[in-house]
Amino acid sequence: MADRLEAAVAAAVLPAEKDFAELLRSIVVVARAIFGAQASSVLLFDEESDELVFAAVANEREQHLVGQRFPSSQGIAGWVLSARTPLVLEDVRSDPRFSKDVAETTGYVPKGLMAVPLLHDEDPLGVLQVLDRPERSTFSLAEMELLGLFATQAAAALALLKKARRARAALEGDPEALAAAKVAGALERLEGDRREAGQALLEALARVLR
Repeated sequence: MADRLEAAVAAAVLPAEKDFAELLRSIVVVARAIFGAQASSVLLFDEESDELVFAAVANEREQHLVGQRFPSSQGIAGWVLSARTPLVLEDVRSDPRFSKDVAETTGYVPKGLMAVPLLHDEDPLGVLQVLDRPERSTFSLAEMELLGLFATQAAAALALLKKARRARAALEGDPEALAAAKVAGALERLEGDRREAGQALLEALARVLR
């Protein structure tokens, strides 16, 4: 029961799915604006299905892509994920790693792109990509460093998202743990002395259940 209580508390205090979605969306929107790109997106690696899933897209007209999936072994994003290596291509169509079929399913076939793996403790969580930035003669080191900063933010968000999903999955079909989650959630909304009293109560409950 103690393990279930800990999972319940974790599930209650971690942000909701919509909060992660908003954070990821803000990352790709800012990345698109900073690089002056036509599009930007974050793809989440689903280990169970071995697929990449669109988790956030910058363009308002492309929100229907969120949730769309394709095999993680396909396309340039798949290569970046497996190789754990950033990639810059000025002409994707001339690259053998480019999958036109995957691109066409999104309704947008880019000319060039920048893509970087999203890593947490060396584990691949997904890919951040920026598509069709303004044409320039060279791709600067400063731009790659900037893209790396966006990747760090996105990777941290995806790591928390996976943690939240695992914690909430542990509660399915467990009414006792769900009740504990509600208590923990209510505790997070308290302030001052009431919050301290609630924390003491929850800690006492945990000791009893152990």
